[in-house]
Amino acid sequence: MAHRTPPGSSASHASCLDLWREKNDQLVQQAKVAQDSGLSPRRQQLAQDALEGLRGLLHSLQVLETQEQLKARLEHGLRGLWDSVLHVSSLLPELLPALHHLAGLQAALWLSTDRLGDLTLLLQTLNVSQSRASEDLLLLLKTWRPPAEESDAPLTLQDAQNLRGVLLTAFAYRQGLQELITGNLPRALSSLHEAASGLCPRPVLVQVYTALGTCLRKMGSPQRALLYLVAALKGESTWGPPLLEASRLYRQLENTAAEIECLELLVEALRVAHIPEAPQLLIEVELLLPRPDPASPLHCGTQSQAKYLLASRCLQTGRAENAAEHYLDLLALLLDGSEPKFSPPPCPRGPCVPEVFLEAAAALIQAGRAQDALTVCEELLSRMSSLRPKRPRLWEDARRGTKELPHCSPWVSATYLLQGHARVQLGAEKEAISEFSRCLELLFQATPTDKEQGPASSCEQGCTSDVALQQLRAAALISRGLEWVASGQDTKALQDFLLSVQVCPGNQDASFHLLQTLRRLDRRDEATALWRRLEAQTELPQENAAWSLPLYLETCLGWIHPPDHETLLEEFRTSLLETCDL
Repeated sequence: MAHRTPPGSSASHASCLDLWREKNDQLVQQAKVAQDSGLSPRRQQLAQDALEGLRGLLHSLQVLETQEQLKARLEHGLRGLWDSVLHVSSLLPELLPALHHLAGLQAALWLSTDRLGDLTLLLQTLNVSQSRASEDLLLLLKTWRPPAEESDAPLTLQDAQNLRGVLLTAFAYRQGLQELITGNLPRALSSLHEAASGLCPRPVLVQVYTALGTCLRKMGSPQRALLYLVAALKGESTWGPPLLEASRLYRQLENTAAEIECLELLVEALRVAHIPEAPQLLIEVELLLPRPDPASPLHCGTQSQAKYLLASRCLQTGRAENAAEHYLDLLALLLDGSEPKFSPPPCPRGPCVPEVFLEAAAALIQAGRAQDALTVCEELLSRMSSLRPKRPRLWEDARRGTKELPHCSPWVSATYLLQGHARVQLGAEKEAISEFSRCLELLFQATPTDKEQGPASSCEQGCTSDVALQQLRAAALISRGLEWVASGQDTKALQDFLLSVQVCPGNQDASFHLLQTLRRLDRRDEATALWRRLEAQTELPQENAAWSLPLYLETCLGWIHPPDHETLLEEFRTSLLETCDL
């Protein structure tokens, strides 16, 4: 920016500044032409030329600073320099517009680098009209009134008033988003409304409306939230975050069809390649915003993560055929390397790659595609070959208490469990029993915590917890027991059902299968004692019901669930009364 020639300065120095101003005004006019030229190749070239020219001017200024030995003035740091400059401005009021403009640039830099303390002190100094210095940065930005530029000032692309508006919007949005993440919803709502009323270009307004939708949904106002999400998607139907938030809202409203549709659109949105934008000539709100944190509602992840959300929700809501196709698409993405390395969706904690394979196999079995499920399981076992123990007869070793058993991931055991159910669907009874037995061999030598193996990875913790291992063992025992029942071998089934009740006392399904088997074997006294315990438990919540199990295990448990507990108990009660009458 131009300034008066200090006394004693050479004429050549003043001439350099005149030349600098002339070139500056020329480049600013060129840049404004570029701004008005749309997204054409000519605009991009004009903008690039203007940026290069401005960089050259900056270099010229740095040469002048060297001649003036500015380094000596920076010994006390940037804060000290600002104090000195603002003190001088009180003596030379004509410098105030330029200094406020420069302060706006400094504020933008400090906001983008999270130096909020320095920014607060700077604004407190600029807002000298306030009787009491506020520490509320949002209030300081709202009360900051930069003076108007003089008519003969050098041309600029962005004046101080515009910078103030950008800073106010950016900080209000950043603060609102942070309050939303930490759960302070009323303050978040206030800050986000402030941001929405400011200088919001369309992409930022979409983000603000999405955050407002999240905030209102969490505050129990789904209809108001929906209005903001519709506004966010207007004209930007392929933008990811509002689609993801809309899916969460519809899930809360139990509108599954709309939720699935939003997830399908989200997958498509993340598939679209973004068109590179022309160079930025102004300080926009976007430049002052941090990248979305994984905990942020605006973090919609990658295409593979969105595809996983879609596939898993289809599986959870009974859309087995759709789930199977989406899982196969997801596996294709992961296997051909077209996506970056898959990482679990952060909220809630998503699965690791082995669990994605297991869920895909479960979805295929649910959809009646047992052979495809076996192919997926074989691929997973080949990838986990290093985790598969080579020693045979692990079942006998485990029963004898042999130490130093080789480690085997529960994922391997779960794979054999799913292969067993695929064999059942194909009518291969003996092969199914062999798969279930193999699963049990591995499971009974697995322990939830094994110090010699070291701590489990964050991905494994979900499936190696006590509850998950108990339920996995119960599922394998019940599954094999049901095959014994189908082949008419109730005595062997009884052993498996008894053991399943022992390893997982909270699994009522095991107890109901045991009750039916005891009835068939005419073991009335044991059946009656078990029936009385089950009658007493029906009014109590299912043990471990609050625990979150892996989705593939929940799906598998659904296959072995007795059709109606109440009906079974009533039938037994009726038969018991008939026996007493006799």
